[in-house]
Amino acid sequence: MKNVPRPDGFHQVCVWPGTIVGEDVEGLVQFMLTEFDTRIVYLEEIKTLPGDGGPGGRNDLFFAVHHNDIPKFAVPRLGLGIRWIEDAIAPVNGGCALYPRRVQAYRGWLTECGGCGTSIDGEEGCGSDECN
Repeated sequence: MKNVPRPDGFHQVCVWPGTIVGEDVEGLVQFMLTEFDTRIVYLEEIKTLPGDGGPGGRNDLFFAVHHNDIPKFAVPRLGLGIRWIEDAIAPVNGGCALYPRRVQAYRGWLTECGGCGTSIDGEEGCGSDECN
């Protein structure tokens, strides 16, 4: 599977752990617009991988925020546990072990692997055996 392409202006990817959207994508988009005045694009839902003592299988939502809406969404998102992708796959949060290696390419402003520190190149992530 490959990463979902993002439309122009939607470069900041967010991860909302433990969130299932299913078929109600429009409901999610409207919720973000109504509650946070924030435009988003649904990308995908990914089940976490087992590791670090956890069984894996948690459903996490990936979506992108329009760049003009980032400032007004940056703080309110924290109340729902929504993280920037760069934080979600940082070493302190499990690095790239929680998700398939390809999600590293969703990063917008951090271009090194959260698990091993090597440069990210393309949709396959770092390619290191240390990371998945």
